[in-house]
Amino acid sequence: MILPAVAVELRTLVAPGHTVLVTQECQNGIIGADASLRELSEAAAPMRTVAGELTAAARAAGITVVHCVAWRRPDGKASSTTARMFAGALKAGLQLTPGSYVADVIPEIGVEEGDIVLGRYHGLGPMGGTDLDMVLRNLGATTIVGVGVSVNVGMLSFGLDAVNHGYQFVLPRDAVAGLPADYAEAVIDNSFAVFGTVVRAADVMAVWKQ
Repeated sequence: MILPAVAVELRTLVAPGHTVLVTQECQNGIIGADASLRELSEAAAPMRTVAGELTAAARAAGITVVHCVAWRRPDGKASSTTARMFAGALKAGLQLTPGSYVADVIPEIGVEEGDIVLGRYHGLGPMGGTDLDMVLRNLGATTIVGVGVSVNVGMLSFGLDAVNHGYQFVLPRDAVAGLPADYAEAVIDNSFAVFGTVVRAADVMAVWKQ
């Protein structure tokens, strides 16, 4: 439960007129119930439902939902190879062919008519060298509510890039996941809480339902 003073601040911070909800790699092949990245998928099981509820609340409040998804062609053309985690994902059997089930957004969140889907073939986060910044600016956004995976890399990259691009970044801590769980909690408490605003999804939904 948040204190009244914080509630007033949050109400201004995530007001529908200037807020966009962005999902990061919430894809069947990454955190779905039958994902090839089993350990991450299991860690993300609780957040799938929470992220789905938060996304539905955003749409109901008239807030645009943007889905940032990772893609990889079967031949690997145009995909990043510079990070060790890319090789690890391939070894685990992860395939993210555009248009395939594994590359699609998980059903708990889904993609509705008013949503925007942005795919990328490169990078560790959704903002570096992608259309996301310009899309958000065209939507009039000054606040990003970010959900998804992983706290270790993708979400951390996202949050830092967002702040560096001049956005307020709000992280619902129960709508993200990382490994190991205690490390993810430490990153949230010691990094995200320094450069962004860390809340519970219920706090944000309460504001949007008012």
